[in-house]
Parts: sequence; C-alpha cells; structure tokens
Amino acid sequence: MLDKLQIIKQRFDEVSDLIIQPDIISDQKRYIKINKEYKDLSAVMKVKEQYESLLENIAEAKEIISDGSDPEMTEMAKMELDEASAQIPELEEKIKFMLIPKDPEDAKNVIVEIRAGTGGDEASIFAGDLYRMYTKYCSDRGWKTEVEDISEGTSGGFKEIIFSVTGPDVYGDLKFESGVHRVQRVPQTETQGRVHTSAATVMVLPEAEEFDVELKTSDIRVDYYCSSGPGGQSVNTTYSAVRLTHVPTGLVAQCQDQKSQHKNKDKAMKVLRSRLYEQELEKKLAADSEKRNSLVASGDRSAKIRTYNYPQGRVTEHRIGLTLYDLSNVINGDIHKIVEELKLAENTEKLKELGEML
Repeated sequence: MLDKLQIIKQRFDEVSDLIIQPDIISDQKRYIKINKEYKDLSAVMKVKEQYESLLENIAEAKEIISDGSDPEMTEMAKMELDEASAQIPELEEKIKFMLIPKDPEDAKNVIVEIRAGTGGDEASIFAGDLYRMYTKYCSDRGWKTEVEDISEGTSGGFKEIIFSVTGPDVYGDLKFESGVHRVQRVPQTETQGRVHTSAATVMVLPEAEEFDVELKTSDIRVDYYCSSGPGGQSVNTTYSAVRLTHVPTGLVAQCQDQKSQHKNKDKAMKVLRSRLYEQELEKKLAADSEKRNSLVASGDRSAKIRTYNYPQGRVTEHRIGLTLYDLSNVINGDIHKIVEELKLAENTEKLKELGEML
C-alpha cells in the first residue's frame, strides 16, 4: 500500500509543478484537466498522511511495549496500539477506493432527456413525475437545472423534456439513470381501477465542451419554424424555434423554449454537441463492456433499469437487485441511496479489476 501511495505522491508533485506553468495556464483544456487531477490527488494525499501517521503510532506503541520498563506507559501504548490497529483496515479500504482510476467524464455537466414510452397519456404523466424527481434531487445537491426543450403531453406531463444540469461531478452521479424506467399504478384515466404498466426512457449525456467535439458549420442544416404548444396551438407567430440537423450522422436537436431565435439556436447547439459526444462515448462503453461485464454502466440504453410500483409503495433497481419500500420519498427526489448503491457496485467491480495492483 505504501509503495502505491509513494507512486501517487510522485505524480502529485509533478502535477503541483505543472499547474503553475504558464503554457498550462494558457491552455484552457489542459489546465481544466490538470486542475481536476490536482484536486483528486490532494484528497489522496490527506488520507496518505493519516495512514502514515497511524503506522508511526503503531510502530512507537510496539517499541514501548517491547521495552516494558514503565508499566503505566506500556498500558497506554497497548491502548493506542489497539485504537490505531482498529482504524487501519477501514482506512486501507478507503484508500483502495480512492486509487480507483477516475472516469474523466464524471466531472462534466449533463443534458438529461426524458421521453414518454409505452402507455399513452399515463407515460407522459410519468415522464413529468421523473422530471420533478430529478429536479428535486438536483436542488438537494445544489445543482442548477435549466430546460432546453419541451413537448407537453395532452393530459399533463411531457411527451419529451430536455434539460441541463450544472454543478460539480454531475455526470458521475446521474449517468446511472440512463435506461427504461417503468411505473405500475392505476392511471388517472382508468375508470375500472386496474393497474397499468407504463414506461419512460431517460438519457443522460455528458455535456460536451466546444473543444470536445468539432462541429463544422457546413455539416449543420438549420431550419427555423414557429414554436407550438400542446395540441398544436401557436405559442408565437415569429420563426423563433430552431431545428439543427447534423448531416453526416443524421442527429437532430431542436429548441423552442426561448422567444429569441439566437438563444434557441445556442441551446439546440449545446444539445447537438452533447449527442455527438455521447455517440462517441457509447462506442467507448461498448468496447469497454467487451473487456468487462459492467452491471451499471454499460452502453445499453434500452435496458429496463428500475420499476416504481405504486400499489406496494416499492422501487426496484434491477441492475443490483435493490428494493426500497420508500416510493413516496424516492419519487419526491430522494434517490440518494439508489445512486450511492450503484456507485458502490461500480467501484467494487473496478476494485476487482485492480486486483493485485493494490
């Protein structure tokens, strides 16, 4: 463990020197990357100091005990030895998890897309429930959310809603939400009281910076049209809504949320850039999944990941077999436990891969 920590210390010293170099500071992309690594390594260094301090305490205590000339000091040393020895396993486990290579995507902001699936009006209502769940969770985390595009359902909720989330390490927590979410409940439109199953699809895309994806103006077709509300009613009569088509891939992004054509175009461009970036990321995930069978972070976005059962007040996270009888709190934004369990499952998997390296 100490040998591994010494290697990390060497890298920390290198990064500490790099972060003050003028050529790094002037290169925004490199500086952001180096600064993130510096913060991560700083956290490891603090734990390293704690670990080394405990080892020193253990060595000193053993020395006093082996001497045995002062009974009172020997008794105190035994107590200190027991206390320090008890802390070592927990600290070593913490260090192991900290040494797991960080996914560079985890620090990114995200674009979240929620689409109503099977179930008609009830699926749109459920998509609205998921949107509220995520915005409340984001609020709890101190993250900022902003709607990018919206298509309302005819009986409430949304046929589709796209929103961005800004804050520290957003993708690292929300990436697990991509997939099909199912709801089992009696719809508002059901007169016989029968339980129906509906679904909505969630996509979480890491928000791409301009230097992550090269977008050529010549590859983008821009269409302007009048924005419209539910039922096709006109929201305004100016051509403020914008649709962008990336001709080489066929990917489309649109926005009609703002009254300004310029703002709608900027928002649509942000979504398009993230979709292109996510497409490349999905290829990488598919390649990674050939190397390891990941439970929670595979490239399969069509998998059923979670069921919200209202009659039983139950939420089931299918990927890790987690069941919580706390539906009312979960749907009101308290998904912290689910997220933490998914992160733990992924990190445990990564830890197995590291094997003898630690």
